[in-house]
Amino acid sequence: MTDVTFDHASLHARSLDDPEGFWLEAASGVDWITRPKRALDASSAPLYRWFPDARLNTCYNALDRHVIAGRADQPALIHDSAVTGTSRTYTYAELLDEVARLAGVLQALGAEKGDRVVIYMPMIAEAVISMLACARIGAVHSVVFGGFAPTELAARIDDAQPKVVLSASCGVERTRVIEYKPMLDAALARASHEVGHCVIVQRPQCEASLGEKDFDWAQVMAPGAVQPAGCVAVAATDPLYILYTSGTTGRPKGIVRDNGGHAVALTWSMKHVYGMEAGDVWFTASDVGWVVGHSYIVYAPLFAGLTTVLYEGKPVGTPDAGAFWRIVEQYGVAGLLTAPTAIRAIKKEDPDGSLIAEHDLSSLRTLFLAGERLDPDTYAWAHDKLGVPVVDNWWQTETGWPIVANPVGIESFAPKPGSATKPLPGYDVQVLAPDGSPVEPGVEGAVCLKLPLPPGTLATLWGGDERYVSSYLSAFEGYYLTGDSGYIDDDGYVWIMGRTDDVLNVAGHRLSTGALEAALAGHPAVAECAVIGVADQLKGQVPRALVVLKAGREYTDDELLTVRDELKARVRAEVGALASLSDVDVVQALPKTRSGKILRKTMRQMADGETPQVPGTIEDASVLDALGDVLRHHS
Repeated sequence: MTDVTFDHASLHARSLDDPEGFWLEAASGVDWITRPKRALDASSAPLYRWFPDARLNTCYNALDRHVIAGRADQPALIHDSAVTGTSRTYTYAELLDEVARLAGVLQALGAEKGDRVVIYMPMIAEAVISMLACARIGAVHSVVFGGFAPTELAARIDDAQPKVVLSASCGVERTRVIEYKPMLDAALARASHEVGHCVIVQRPQCEASLGEKDFDWAQVMAPGAVQPAGCVAVAATDPLYILYTSGTTGRPKGIVRDNGGHAVALTWSMKHVYGMEAGDVWFTASDVGWVVGHSYIVYAPLFAGLTTVLYEGKPVGTPDAGAFWRIVEQYGVAGLLTAPTAIRAIKKEDPDGSLIAEHDLSSLRTLFLAGERLDPDTYAWAHDKLGVPVVDNWWQTETGWPIVANPVGIESFAPKPGSATKPLPGYDVQVLAPDGSPVEPGVEGAVCLKLPLPPGTLATLWGGDERYVSSYLSAFEGYYLTGDSGYIDDDGYVWIMGRTDDVLNVAGHRLSTGALEAALAGHPAVAECAVIGVADQLKGQVPRALVVLKAGREYTDDELLTVRDELKARVRAEVGALASLSDVDVVQALPKTRSGKILRKTMRQMADGETPQVPGTIEDASVLDALGDVLRHHS
């Protein structure tokens, strides 16, 4: 699986010195209608375009070409629903049939190339089918996380202005059924844009009442109901999808992904970054509503001819902390990609790894973690209990695929827990001082990407080239601002320490929350932690810790006091006296978005007595409510 022709250093250098040659060569992994003769179009810099003279179809690359090549009977998609106790496997031929029929339905409802389609669904196979059907006819899909509140959904409908909405009657969670149709109806009533039609998947757990503009998925998808649609050719630079980043106020920020660069980058990444080959079984434990789900549940695995697992459930509680390991054993998973927060949740419930030992995980070659900083303690636990390489990834919704990783398909580096390892080919990662000058190795600063960004990254923001430039490209001329703080060490390893707005300013000294959290996470009693900076009249800010302790034992007040003292001592010893914690609060849970990101900014605003900005993506608002008194208390 290792590329024997080039090592990582050679590939990375070539990608920066000769991006034209490098990416035209990588483009050979894609089936084109019109092959590209050019890779990079810099005529409108800083707005770059990739493969401007090429044409293709994304769905063809995900499905049709594999059927033609003899993979018709290979499983393409496995939908495993732990919350309903059901599973279904679609071969490449079966998935192609479903997708082509839905594409025909969309065309019959008036959706054409360039039109937008909003997908508002839970983790069901129909969500994947919907995305691929849009790609088949050149329609631009915008997946909105299932269960989003009507206000958030309405804002995205108004921004994307879809012709059709594809949805479901409900989502199913461990303890409840969430009705989607009433929320969709409320969003449509609130939105100023008028949607032509909705197609609703009726789930047996809750049947929705349909209106005059609504269609029942099962009826319109019945064999013979519509003429299946063929693949529509699109320009490589045409948009494939819009994905809105989570926000709190104002107009949503829609990341635009193109067709050509996306197909090239994701196809290349599946082999070179993740070391996967056609026929392997791949499990991304995320959600199709997030970029990880778009890239590595749906598109990249299918581009590469893998079998991809779509899981409807949680890492714990459906039914226990062994849920992921059941999936790995049952389907022979070779690669697992999830978020560190999922592993921390599993570790909290099963600290000794007894549920891991109950499953045959011999098929698993690598665990990949992305979406937030991977603390060394979580890395060590996963590596020790699973006995396979644990590979950190750092990337963003905007980039669509990893910026920094240990590229196991090229060359495996010795890991440094806490670092995502080295920049991948195509990415020129630099750390800049406030004046825009590069800093020395080991010095923390703003992590930026020198332009142009590689294929597969955002082309622009929906309806907002100027907003894209002002949001990402204006802080440092010639660079994309990631919004993350970190440093590069003497060996070229990249260390992401947190968002720039999570950097504490204590008495004029800058401290990363990531460094403090790493010290806390190393304590044997800590399952999860977060550090926020709270306002202080003397020092400007002081660090404050919230920790969740591992499950399985009760603590007396004296024992809790001892744990707090030990945690403060760890931070002083590992980070320095300047980082002395003002408070250590033991809490039951930390507030997070549905993708697992901890709401540090929201907690900081509450602690400072401000009106908190609570994103619509919050997983459980009651967790934040429960922290109210704790956060507003200052010792």
